Amino acid sequence: MVLGIESTAHTFGVAVVSSEPPYILSDVRRRYTPRAGGILPREVAAFFSSVAGEAVGEALSAAGVSMRDVTAVAVALGPGMGPALRVGATVARALAAAYRKPLVPVNHALAHIEVARFDTGLRDPLVVYVSGGNTMIASFLDGRYRVFGETLDIALGNLLDTFAREAGLAPPYVVEGRHAVDICAEGGEYIDGLLPYRVKGQDVSYSGLLTAALRALRRLGRRALPGICYTLREIAFSSLVEVAERGLAHTGKKQLVLAGGVGANDLLREKLSLMASDRGVEYRPVSKKYAVDNGVMIAITGLLAFTHGIVVEPSRAYIRQRWRLDEVEVPWYPSTLGG
Repeated sequence: MVLGIESTAHTFGVAVVSSEPPYILSDVRRRYTPRAGGILPREVAAFFSSVAGEAVGEALSAAGVSMRDVTAVAVALGPGMGPALRVGATVARALAAAYRKPLVPVNHALAHIEVARFDTGLRDPLVVYVSGGNTMIASFLDGRYRVFGETLDIALGNLLDTFAREAGLAPPYVVEGRHAVDICAEGGEYIDGLLPYRVKGQDVSYSGLLTAALRALRRLGRRALPGICYTLREIAFSSLVEVAERGLAHTGKKQLVLAGGVGANDLLREKLSLMASDRGVEYRPVSKKYAVDNGVMIAITGLLAFTHGIVVEPSRAYIRQRWRLDEVEVPWYPSTLGG
């Protein structure tokens, strides 16, 4: 059994998973939502510090185990926000040291992919990974995931959140599972020629799209906001689907998985489904429950890594805010939890 701790962004997640069915024994989450403006790292860290002890205790209790029963502790050491990462790392180091448990370092991006493979049952997919801080097309090759396309500037989630905030639509950014931009777009139509469509090879670029959308809002006024939201979302998603299709053509993969927090978006899921169907590719998006940040994904990846001897001394468990996915060795591939 492995206890996993996630604290890279807005969610402090703790979970316990087992190598035997039913695998996921507990899944506890504490999400920080700002009252106004964007997420301030120091405020997130203070929130995490206040809920960490309770979250760990609840995860152990829900799993029906104690720390003595846990085999190892896994923690996300990056990428993410420094102050938030430090809280999770501090808690994990303390637990590992106090109970003399091995400590397993986990890359947050890799964990999103591993929970998606576990959840969907796809073993060798091309991965579309989209979140607030990451946007990339990746696939496994020669011992690790290789990036076959990514954002050249801001992530897709950052694009949506920043526009929503600047346009006065958020926070909260997500209401009943739908993003503020999606809700706004319901009353709009596509405005041809309003915003730029940018695909650069197998990469996407969103900063210019954000700037153009904000300028359009200032020029056209709030009456045009639904149309701007609709157009912004359509261009952002379509450009991502285009580079995903190029990734499939380049790698020859016959499976496609969608992972990450923005992967919970219904329109994006539909667009990728249509593209995959057209290409004759098996497509499965991660379930919405595991699309967003959670401790389960850290525990699953930690268990896989631990079984292949990947551990770190607590005193050397340093956070890495810019720890790239393609820097991580993945010796267990294509195996996953339960298969």
